[in-house]
Amino acid sequence: MKLSHFYSQIIKLGSELDPRKKPKVKSYEDSMILYGPADTEIRKIMVGIDIEVAELVLADRIRQSQGLDLVISHHPEGAAWAGFYRVMQLQVDILVNMVGLKRELAQKMLDERMREVERRVLPQNHMRSVDAARLLDLPFMCAHTPADNHVYSFIKNLMDKERPVKVEDIVKILKRIPEYKEAAKNNAGPRVILGNPKRAAGKVSVEMTGGTEGTNKVFDKFYKKGIRTLVCMHLSEDHFKKVQDANLNVVIAGHISSDTLGLNLLLDRLEKVSGEIFEVVSCSGFRRIRH
Repeated sequence: MKLSHFYSQIIKLGSELDPRKKPKVKSYEDSMILYGPADTEIRKIMVGIDIEVAELVLADRIRQSQGLDLVISHHPEGAAWAGFYRVMQLQVDILVNMVGLKRELAQKMLDERMREVERRVLPQNHMRSVDAARLLDLPFMCAHTPADNHVYSFIKNLMDKERPVKVEDIVKILKRIPEYKEAAKNNAGPRVILGNPKRAAGKVSVEMTGGTEGTNKVFDKFYKKGIRTLVCMHLSEDHFKKVQDANLNVVIAGHISSDTLGLNLLLDRLEKVSGEIFEVVSCSGFRRIRH
């Protein structure tokens, strides 16, 4: 499969699981080919959660000794990192469709948060890893929201199906999934960080896509809509305090393990629709597990 088609299929598969009830998404601001000819033939790929200069140098060594066609980072780099805050727009539809907020209010809250994230990202050295890929002449891309959409859809459907009674039941359900089971072995597995594990789970909201954490001004409204438990990849301290004030339970599924699950589900579907099996070199927190 050529790189251009590999990338377009990732966008297509990600858009099919996009939380928004709109026509198919043609691109994501945080997912793109960062370096490399579009006609590069892709058979063997190196996949990591974070790919920086060190991982690219490692990839070059592997290419010299074993062969390698492409390096994929989950987290955005280069122009995708500089503009990734724009993908947060999809959270508006989640707040409207899943939480029941009015669109005008949801948009106002997200606009403020997006500007905050933009200011945080703006001064960073966005092109550092992309420059390394160029100097090594190593094809390089990132796939962020397409993978996050997969883990969001998977966990949401799982919660809807299993209907956990208590907060601790959510942790038990998650630990049946190989990626979370593996994370638990490394002391990074799912856990309750807020609320009594024996407490009723109530209505569960899954927070796993949309670029990064959304507004922290919405949690009191979650409670009024009947939501009692959040299942998240991660939760910053500022957000934690707001959730605590809203009297919600929080289960942290795990950041790297959730990213790994999303990538694995995406790669599974890519192999299925293409009829190709890609040789994968796992690095930087990622483990290839076929479902």
